[in-house]
Amino acid sequence: MSEKSTDRHHDARRYEIRLTGHLHHRWAAWFHGMTLTNCSDGTTAIQGLVADQAALHGLLQKVRDIGLPLVSVTQVARD
Repeated sequence: MSEKSTDRHHDARRYEIRLTGHLHHRWAAWFHGMTLTNCSDGTTAIQGLVADQAALHGLLQKVRDIGLPLVSVTQVARD
């Protein structure tokens, strides 16, 4: 069995979730701590640290509930 870290930020990974369409800035509060960027290609990028796989699945459920098509989910290098 692997050891679990007690520092959740240590285990956090940075993700970018891209959706078709633009989200109004009011949605930012719903994606706690994530950055929403409306891109010129007509998509929205949601970026930020995600604590673990359970948190990532929670974000994806929120994306599903909004009803915009999911384009991609990408783990990106941390700053």
